[in-house]
Amino acid sequence: MGERVVLCRKDELAQGEARRFDIGAHRVVLVRIEDDFYAIGDRCSHEDYSLAEGEVWADECEVECPQHGSTFDLRTGEPRSLPATKSVPVYVVEVVGDDVTVVLP
Repeated sequence: MGERVVLCRKDELAQGEARRFDIGAHRVVLVRIEDDFYAIGDRCSHEDYSLAEGEVWADECEVECPQHGSTFDLRTGEPRSLPATKSVPVYVVEVVGDDVTVVLP
């Protein structure tokens, strides 16, 4: 198992919002789509830009890098469009009561 870290309360993240969290060496973007939460690495694998600053594509369950337009699947971390070709890390998200937690490796 990993270390479980509370990121925020459920009601602190709006539908369709992405927010960056820095936890030690981990830079994580947490995204809310409806009542589901997803956490992936916040650094675009193409260049070091924050995915939290990009647009959330709720219907596709993706987030778009604001710099060059690569999109990443929030479930798998896989890039869905160029120029990115490498996946970003995916983190397990657990909702415990009103807290949204992430499990770090």
